[in-house]
Amino acid sequence: MRKFLGLFLLACCSCMLMAQKNVIDEIVWVVGDEAILKSDVEAHRLYDEDQRFDGDPYCVIPEQLAIQKLYLHQAKLDSIEANESQVIQQTERWMNYMVGHIGSKEKLEEYFNKKFSQIKDERKETFKEQQIVEQMQHKIIGDVKLTPSEVRKYFNQLPQDSLPYIPATVEIQIITMEPKIPFEETDAIKARLRDFTEQINSGKIEFSTLARLYSEDTESATRGGELGFTGKGLLLPEFANVAFNLNDPKKVSKIVETEYGFHIIQLIEKRGDRINCRHILLKPKPSEKELDAVTEKLDTLYVDLQAKKVPFEEAVIYVSYDKDTRNNKGLMVNKNMESNHYSTPKFELQELPQEIGKVVYDMEVGEISRPFRMINPSNQKEVVAIVKLKSKVEGHKANISDDFQALKSIVEQRKKVELLNKWIAKKQADTYVRISKGWDKCDFKYPGWIKD
Repeated sequence: MRKFLGLFLLACCSCMLMAQKNVIDEIVWVVGDEAILKSDVEAHRLYDEDQRFDGDPYCVIPEQLAIQKLYLHQAKLDSIEANESQVIQQTERWMNYMVGHIGSKEKLEEYFNKKFSQIKDERKETFKEQQIVEQMQHKIIGDVKLTPSEVRKYFNQLPQDSLPYIPATVEIQIITMEPKIPFEETDAIKARLRDFTEQINSGKIEFSTLARLYSEDTESATRGGELGFTGKGLLLPEFANVAFNLNDPKKVSKIVETEYGFHIIQLIEKRGDRINCRHILLKPKPSEKELDAVTEKLDTLYVDLQAKKVPFEEAVIYVSYDKDTRNNKGLMVNKNMESNHYSTPKFELQELPQEIGKVVYDMEVGEISRPFRMINPSNQKEVVAIVKLKSKVEGHKANISDDFQALKSIVEQRKKVELLNKWIAKKQADTYVRISKGWDKCDFKYPGWIKD
């Protein structure tokens, strides 16, 4: 999916360039003392051409841009500023992502018909404005607090055919065991990395070329191993300690071992407390023999669990390798920030790792699975696991007794939207707005743009 989005962005970028050459610019809206140009609208339309607009794009887009200008103007009055460090990090990630997908900085400049520094500055300004708008919205909304009676009132007013559908959720406990990596495999990995280092130091081949060809960090490999500017706290300690001690961009680090595997690192540039470097990651692979041995061990444990010789929660403490769940009785926690269940033990089936989702699909509550192989999402290592279905709530139409929190979230979101809509209506009344002829024949979401 990320690859598709990257290719889509690049396609849009080229369209935007053509649009800039072919559109005769004109001012189509004025909001306060800010102008919205026809080229702004065209660029957004092409950039979001995969999006279904709720109406005519030439009505929807300028209105969205006008609302953003209202927020930014008020934020300026309220002295709301973006977090410069976060904006820089977001910009660096975006630039690295785009360079990785298009192939090089030169090709990126060609697509945008601008210098790399110009693209970066424009993208930084976009992220800065987005962050300021979000802060302004949060200030307008404040802390929305609802009483139980408000939630019940909302629920009682809903017709039966309008009740929200609550997808099925499960809670999973897990035990994982990692197979031993043979010394021969580890030695072979280190020998390859030493050979890479020799080739780089002798000038036979570039570090970035080897990273593209061999690094098993697939995301950075497309960028020649480049990680982009980042702070020490965002890197694994073992990696950061070596990377931040590098001073010569021509030299390659010693071999570094982390939970992901073995790395070599090359410094690109240091800027204060941030660093940009390349790395090559190689992961030792367990043999079939070792995987079978671990499966056999967990098979024995499965039999003991079925016979209730040992509680599942106790087995987790003494057997499981999974550091994220071992001290939580094996209970998995949802780390998908876009999920309604983020930071809770509840998962919709599609939010689980694929191998676990397949296993628990037909399980009953309290049932324990047989051992199966999976890729650990946290470090991408192949492990053997058994899981227990702790609880399951079938998909259903919302009811007040079982789904109070879900309904509360829905009502809170409605209240937030109402507060923002009221604020926008008030700002419309207090702000000078002029819409050019031909751009005013719209069924706007917020009708207060055109004053009688």
